Amino acid sequence: MNFLKYTSYLYLAFGIYFLYDGYTKWNTAETPFLSFIIAGLAIFMFFFRRRFAKKFEDRNKQP
Repeated sequence: MNFLKYTSYLYLAFGIYFLYDGYTKWNTAETPFLSFIIAGLAIFMFFFRRRFAKKFEDRNKQP
């Protein structure tokens, strides 16, 4: 279960990658909108997973 704390950072890494991908597509003739949508979703999932993990941890600490 300890590895689940670190999997949320994979979402952050994917978000940063797709932001970079969208930026490079923005400077060319390609459409970058799908890359920006995926990046936004990945960053949202990063914060959602962190919040959910914190709630789950707090629930286990209560007597």
